[in-house]
Amino acid sequence: MPLVVIVGATGTGKSALSLDLAQELGDRGIAAEVVNADAMQLYRGMDIGTAKLPVEERRGVPHHLLDVLDPTEEASVAAYQMAARQAIEGIESRGAVPLLVGGSGLYVSSVIQQFSFPGTDAAVRARLEEELATLGPGILFARLTELDRYAAASIGPHNGRRIVRALEVIEITGKPFGSGLPEDEPPWREASIIHLQAPRAELVQRLDARAAGMWEAGLLDEVTRLRERGLGTTASRAIGYAQAIAELDGELTTAEAIEQTAALTRRYARRQVGWFRRYAATVYDYDDPDLVASALLQIRQD
Repeated sequence: MPLVVIVGATGTGKSALSLDLAQELGDRGIAAEVVNADAMQLYRGMDIGTAKLPVEERRGVPHHLLDVLDPTEEASVAAYQMAARQAIEGIESRGAVPLLVGGSGLYVSSVIQQFSFPGTDAAVRARLEEELATLGPGILFARLTELDRYAAASIGPHNGRRIVRALEVIEITGKPFGSGLPEDEPPWREASIIHLQAPRAELVQRLDARAAGMWEAGLLDEVTRLRERGLGTTASRAIGYAQAIAELDGELTTAEAIEQTAALTRRYARRQVGWFRRYAATVYDYDDPDLVASALLQIRQD
């Protein structure tokens, strides 16, 4: 059985499909385990804002790389790559099928492709971080867009830490940041890639409802608890969490925080769609009544 990869924009039902596939495979005597590929779900306690599946809703399917970082830590694609590949190899050694599931395109690509990580230069990094602190992310993002529009589209204009890293790599190597994704080379593992999609208008409705639902589910209480223990830069800037912090600090009203979260989520979903279109994947409608059967057939054929 190949490595199964389930990708798609936020709100397209990746987790639900992974559980359905694991259950169907189990009914056929084939065990399956899920490996998380959502960067924010790596963090302990960040549950509501990341739509993390509670343990009791995982149908007994083992999940890996959930809740492995404290919110004060900074996630690293390089560290994730190593941990995810180790998890996949462990699953395969048990005779089970690994299901790599998530919407963080760079994290997924780092696992399935021959992705290399350039070193770092302390002087270059310090200069770029000083520019970030002085000028803000907007100017650096514009510079990145000129140098590597694909990396800029993936990272977005608000993630200062990743913008700095991309500019650092470009300056050190003289190559686009995205050149670390050698799409024309053989993959790390043969994979059966399933790309879930939804009509744009319908996806927008789902994402807007999801943003409002985060507040109804108690996101403010979750963020209050997280702040008491400490939040690092990446965690505090995550979509939904940054807006909840701004509301708690009196900088946004509830309505403004929800609307800003919805708008940023819609923008992020557009970037996800653009990223995953580059994959040699089979595309399915998220609400196709034959989705599970079709996906199983694809996996068998692959």
